Amino acid sequence: MKQILAYSVLAASILVAVPAAHAQLMPSAQPTAGKMDIGDGSIDRIVAVVEEDVILQSELNEAINAIVRQYAANPGQLPPKDVLARQVLDRLILMKLQVQRANDQNIHVTDQEIDSAAANVAQQNKMSLDQLRGAVEQDGYSYAAFRQQLSDQIIAQRLHESVVRDQVTVTDAEVNNLLASPSYKAGEVHLAHIQVGTPADASADAIAQAQAKAEEAVKAVKGGMDFNAAAIRYSDAPDALDGGDLGWRRLDEVPPAFAEAVSSLKAGETTPILRGPTGFQVLKLIETRQPGRQVVTEYHARQILIKPSEVVTPEQAEKKAQDLYTRIVDKHEDFAKLAKDDSKDNTTANVGGDMGWFQKDAWGQAIATQIEALKDDEVGKPFQTDAGWIVMQRLGARQSDVTEESQRNQARQAIGTRKADEAYENYLRELRSTSFVDIRVPELRDPDDKQASATP
Repeated sequence: MKQILAYSVLAASILVAVPAAHAQLMPSAQPTAGKMDIGDGSIDRIVAVVEEDVILQSELNEAINAIVRQYAANPGQLPPKDVLARQVLDRLILMKLQVQRANDQNIHVTDQEIDSAAANVAQQNKMSLDQLRGAVEQDGYSYAAFRQQLSDQIIAQRLHESVVRDQVTVTDAEVNNLLASPSYKAGEVHLAHIQVGTPADASADAIAQAQAKAEEAVKAVKGGMDFNAAAIRYSDAPDALDGGDLGWRRLDEVPPAFAEAVSSLKAGETTPILRGPTGFQVLKLIETRQPGRQVVTEYHARQILIKPSEVVTPEQAEKKAQDLYTRIVDKHEDFAKLAKDDSKDNTTANVGGDMGWFQKDAWGQAIATQIEALKDDEVGKPFQTDAGWIVMQRLGARQSDVTEESQRNQARQAIGTRKADEAYENYLRELRSTSFVDIRVPELRDPDDKQASATP
């Protein structure tokens, strides 16, 4: 069972900073059928068949060891070995299913994109690429396997984007309704959670067992167990091994049934057990922060764009722009008339080059740099952009309160995020329930899951 609120954290986890670059590594072995010698005299075995792929014991061991290493300073936070093994195996199964489905849809990733992702991980961990490779290999892992994991994560992200792009739309009416709703609450919350999931077709006994497990988790927290440790031990959400941390999110992004409970909490407090569409939840409010008024600087400017073309060389375009600058500054010719006569920008030429009021980055970095350097009414020297050579005059600057516009954008994003989470949650549940997954090792099967080894 995968938690709606948590999936976006899981999908992006490999691309955000971690305490050590190798702390989250779960390298993938190259699967082969049957048993094989894994180098220490022991025999590797297949622990699970996932459609036409397999997960080997060595692959599972490496993934478990990576988690154990991550919690080396606090080993008591980890659940019993059998529970940890099942949690990690479930992660591996879900990732393989997503990559398989993505491949079926011709979703791929290039070596250059993997290089960029690796560089991002290195940068966020204040390492060079060589240092990252050394950190990976120092722990006995293959750097090629690390790159494969990056590839799988990127592919899973793109599958997520593909699914929600086809299913999620947000209308102006929905935005208006949210902003006008008495239940609309601004601000952001930092949450952690414990989830005990139930299948879509759960029996009364399965629901009762899940509730009992959630109650056991609450009892442990009330008895003094750290909430993150309890999440690691009891939660079956994808972020369980991260202590159930959901990060910061706007309160209106939280499902309404949970938002009401969260909004009544103080920092450090937890909700009672909440029943949701995917099971039982216990949420902890870590911190809150309120939005302030959002005031930005806007600029008013006008431009003349000279583009190189089949008949105008780049050198000629530059010379033309310089000539126009001289005519405006030295000969005091009318900027608007020259823009109408000579500018090749279809959106501004007919209005004398007027770009209207805009925030600094609205027209790209080159214009942003120039507009800040100019004074009001000053005409800047020609500068080059991807579009061509530009002569620009700054007409004014003002401070604008964009709080209302920002709230609408945030409300739209909140609705979209919530819909996307729900859509992908349903997608993952269906993917898992309709795929062939045969867990070959009995002790790795979920004792509450009677379908752990079955053919759909």
